[in-house]
Amino acid sequence: MLTDMHVVIIGGDARQLEIIRKLSQLDAKVSLVGFDQLDDGFAGAKKQSLQTLDPLTVDAVVLPVSGMNSKGEVESIFSGEPVKLTSEWLTRTNKTTTVYSGISTESLRALLDKSNRPFTEVFSRDDVAIYNSIPTAEGTIMMVIQHTDTTIHSSDIIVLGFGRVGMTTARTLSSLGANVKVAALGTELLARAFEMGMKPVSLTELKEHAGQADVIINTIPANVLTAEIIGKMQPHALIVDLASKPGGTDFRFAEKRGIKALLAPGLPGIVAPKTAGRIFANVLGSLLTEQWEKRKGGAS
Repeated sequence: MLTDMHVVIIGGDARQLEIIRKLSQLDAKVSLVGFDQLDDGFAGAKKQSLQTLDPLTVDAVVLPVSGMNSKGEVESIFSGEPVKLTSEWLTRTNKTTTVYSGISTESLRALLDKSNRPFTEVFSRDDVAIYNSIPTAEGTIMMVIQHTDTTIHSSDIIVLGFGRVGMTTARTLSSLGANVKVAALGTELLARAFEMGMKPVSLTELKEHAGQADVIINTIPANVLTAEIIGKMQPHALIVDLASKPGGTDFRFAEKRGIKALLAPGLPGIVAPKTAGRIFANVLGSLLTEQWEKRKGGAS
């Protein structure tokens, strides 16, 4: 339980609602910043602003999955304007006050460098990434169905990358009857793709296979779908780029060639915000419990 632990949740989207519910169940004292337009009432949660909060009472700060934008603001769909979290405010908290965020952005890292507070990037954890690969794969299927005029069954699909997201996506598409090729660099990844019944392709040979693809799905956050590769693709082909912004696709050249290319990071929060929120909330609840027990143990 998180009894007496003061957690400040700043901004975000519908996923934050599941976090609020989870922390309320764990008996934490929850302050909501950037939620002035939220209608739902949560027991134990109170809407506030950073100006009305006493930083010395705060044990943890929870930011959205997206962290902070390039302006150093925390965006919120529950507020008319973003929240400005400053290093001045954060340095007034206790030195043990921990910041949690889905991902780490450049502006967030700069803030943490100035304030020198503990930080946990939740989405860097393997368990979170694997759980999130499930709604990501489902969202990818939705996008492929929406933007093609053929069935997934019997389609020729190439999945770039065979990590946590790539593996789940490729396996799901294969189970729907697609002819799936997996393009990766590591020989162990290609061996795993072969073992799972998919055709392994070295990423260095992608140009030789791109012309047969109906759909190419990228999960690699690097420039892999270059103009040279896209130039080999069929006009009807679809690109779905799941990598974090700016993705790994030459979108300008794809548009010039008339090939539909979609950048789709953060699919879990779009297609299944409740599930994605529960994933974040369950892991965050465990992390906060661990932090709180360590602090209480140190105090005793």
